[in-house]
Amino acid sequence: MIWEWIIKSVILILVLTGGFAYATLYERKVLARMQVRVGPNRAGPWGILQPVADGIKLFFKEDLTPAGADKLIFILAPVITLMPALVVTAVVPWGGTIQLFGREIALHIADINVAVLYIMAVTSISVYGITLAGWSSNNKYALLGGLRSTAQMISYELALGLAFVGPILLAGSMSINDIVEAQRGMWFAILQPAAFIVYFLASVAEVNRAPFDMPEAEQELTAGYHVEYSSMKFALFFMAEYIKMIAISMIGSSLFLGGYRGPFVDQFPWLGPLYLFIKVAIWLFVLIWIRATLPRIRYDRLMALGWKVMLPVALLSVLVTAVVVVLLA
Repeated sequence: MIWEWIIKSVILILVLTGGFAYATLYERKVLARMQVRVGPNRAGPWGILQPVADGIKLFFKEDLTPAGADKLIFILAPVITLMPALVVTAVVPWGGTIQLFGREIALHIADINVAVLYIMAVTSISVYGITLAGWSSNNKYALLGGLRSTAQMISYELALGLAFVGPILLAGSMSINDIVEAQRGMWFAILQPAAFIVYFLASVAEVNRAPFDMPEAEQELTAGYHVEYSSMKFALFFMAEYIKMIAISMIGSSLFLGGYRGPFVDQFPWLGPLYLFIKVAIWLFVLIWIRATLPRIRYDRLMALGWKVMLPVALLSVLVTAVVVVLLA
């Protein structure tokens, strides 16, 4: 029914936007604990209202637009960056099938047989938003930041796409639901350790997280492609980064860590979303841990890692997997 899809879509959007807000608090709390300092503790009990305070602050900040900017593209660029992050998780299942109000309800929005291709197509769109943001700002430093981001994302998308091939070959399907079901016996992270590591590193580079956060390198006073953005337009870039973190955690957990599957999930389907939430929370913790401990690498080392190390490793993993699948068939 159309209403069921609409309700599930609204729930997913609310979960992602709420998750973005509290992912920022989660990161600040974890970083503070790791670096032995005080995190947010003023807005609300234990600082839990800090994301609300940040949102109000950004909403009421002055919204500036450079005089020489292409105003239409300047406004659209943050939206183009955010939208793929919201819609890419539509094919990721949160659980199996539950009984509710006398009906069987599948805990996913769409189960399409080319879900992995859908993910690759949608995630590649966000690079346009970053590039257009840098170009439309009429600022040379913002343009350089946008171009640098384009080169980085294209380079790592190749390895990321090849990392998807291993789970597809093992499951015999591009459907995320089928890939999750194929991991009943063993996670693909165990069967495909090289692909799992390549996916993790490539996804970190895709969302511009440390140590791959070159597009908005903090050692530059201009801050990269979003230097001319302020108020809610800047907040949209900020939101896109954290929602993409949640999205890559959901996709990675589904491809390599069994997704919503776990003990007793067949008997109690409501446990599915809980298992997926735990895996996503652990994945986010590792991303935050990396930011707290590793320094930013040089840009030439970044590109060399993508082209000279991760791409060959991903290709070798695909070759070995294909040979094993054919021999065992």
